[in-house]
Amino acid sequence: MMEVIFFFAILFAFALFSRRLSESPITAQMVFCLTGIFLGYIFAQQVNQEFNRELLLLVAEVALVLVLFSDASGINFNTFQKNKLTWRMLSIGLILTIIIGIIVGAYLLTDMVLWEVAALAAVLAPTDAALGQIVVQNKKLPHQIRETLEIESGLNDGIAVPFLLLFLGFGLAEETFRPINYFLVTTFEQIVFGVLIGLGVGLIGGWMVLQAKKKSWITKTYQRLALLALAILSWLITDQLGGSGFIAAFVGGLSTGFIFEDAGDILTDFTRAEGMLLSLSVFFIMGALITPLLSFVTWKIIFYAVLSLTLIRMLPVAISLIGTKISLDTVLFLGWFGPRGLASIVLALVALEAIPEFPGKDTFTLTILVTVFLSIILHGITALPLSELYIKRDKKVKGDS
Repeated sequence: MMEVIFFFAILFAFALFSRRLSESPITAQMVFCLTGIFLGYIFAQQVNQEFNRELLLLVAEVALVLVLFSDASGINFNTFQKNKLTWRMLSIGLILTIIIGIIVGAYLLTDMVLWEVAALAAVLAPTDAALGQIVVQNKKLPHQIRETLEIESGLNDGIAVPFLLLFLGFGLAEETFRPINYFLVTTFEQIVFGVLIGLGVGLIGGWMVLQAKKKSWITKTYQRLALLALAILSWLITDQLGGSGFIAAFVGGLSTGFIFEDAGDILTDFTRAEGMLLSLSVFFIMGALITPLLSFVTWKIIFYAVLSLTLIRMLPVAISLIGTKISLDTVLFLGWFGPRGLASIVLALVALEAIPEFPGKDTFTLTILVTVFLSIILHGITALPLSELYIKRDKKVKGDS
């Protein structure tokens, strides 16, 4: 109970100064993660670690499901097709990020076997635009840049899930000494069930909400609640049938947005309020849980985390954008602003739930937590000054031309 009281006290205090803080490098995620660490350090004996782990899993899963669904439902397919930067980064860029992450991890994190390193790379591949809201909401930045980062963040977490499931299949085969074919078939079934159920719930549910809206049977408030219910239903139904609930939520959001074009706009208020509450609670609990583990962090873990935010992210982005004729400043800007956040935390929890014990578990967990923590700090601090620097250089280039 103490953790809950502390969280809402910080939330109230932050809310009072939120407008002033929005103009500074201090982000909400930064504040809640650091206060979580403070809580874990000062009240180490009173903090219930087991309760927090269970709470973190539940809150984080619900948060990611709702974010996956709402982000996917807001995707404009025509805009996505026209934006060459986004689909290049989501295809070439994402795959290369995972491949380079595996290569670097295999060389640096030698206490982990190949499937563990691969799972780590998949978990750290998705980005979280919420950690760089100053960037995506800055109207002074070129529209294409903001759109590219926002769409990439909205889609890459859903795309990364099948890769993680595949690597976990190899891990389960190795840890249980069972034939790999069994787990590959299971992984395939999880993906297929997720896609089919997501399509069914999204298309049918989206059509029903659309018809209710046309006939004025449903209020605006219940339009949002109905769409949130579809997100949770797609997740829970798929999970009960042995499929991937996250893939179902992602596909469900895409199909709902295709049928009911206003779905993304209706869910915008959720992502700004209830979604933010869930997200901040995840970072707060993460901070409390990481405190007792800090003494076990090695230089290799920190080095990999830094590389994950720089080389492992920026090089694939640069390669994926070859031939687009955009400036070097734009390539570097898009490469740097790939924060790791909610998706990485949840996917890590999914991996740990699927395989509770494996040789490289501690390194796996710590590397993800350290990477997310560094991302919260570094991307939070640099979002405002680097955005302003990019705007100045962009205006200068346009002025010279």
